[in-house]
Amino acid sequence: MAISSNKRELQKKKVEKRQEKQKRKEVRKANGSGGSFEDMIAYVDENGVIVSTPPDPVKKNYEIEDIAISTPKREDAEETVMEGSVEYFNPDKGYGFIKHSVTMYKYFFHISNVPDTIKEGNKVTFELERGPKGMNAVKVTIVK
Repeated sequence: MAISSNKRELQKKKVEKRQEKQKRKEVRKANGSGGSFEDMIAYVDENGVIVSTPPDPVKKNYEIEDIAISTPKREDAEETVMEGSVEYFNPDKGYGFIKHSVTMYKYFFHISNVPDTIKEGNKVTFELERGPKGMNAVKVTIVK
């Protein structure tokens, strides 16, 4: 069973590639291109910048009690009252939508969060609260 000349040439090329790859690997090992372990270490300073010098151990004056491992509490900021108009209201089903006057976004509201005299077209003020399906208008009041 004879091997065709094309197959012999392919096998010869594969062997040559393996030998070249092995030589390159040996050259890299001999030159030490990876460097030492100390050259690969990086440090982070107190400002979060990566540096090559280790931190000064004298500067560490932290108390364990001062380190907070949590999400900081949100300050109770003044709630922003928004203005809009009632775009749609169905008193039988007990819900509607308010269109914000600036952004033109529509917000869902439930009848439990609005005055009894509300109807379509009323100008209202409201606050937003996250609901299960998005932002909802709450504390709705009619503007006179």
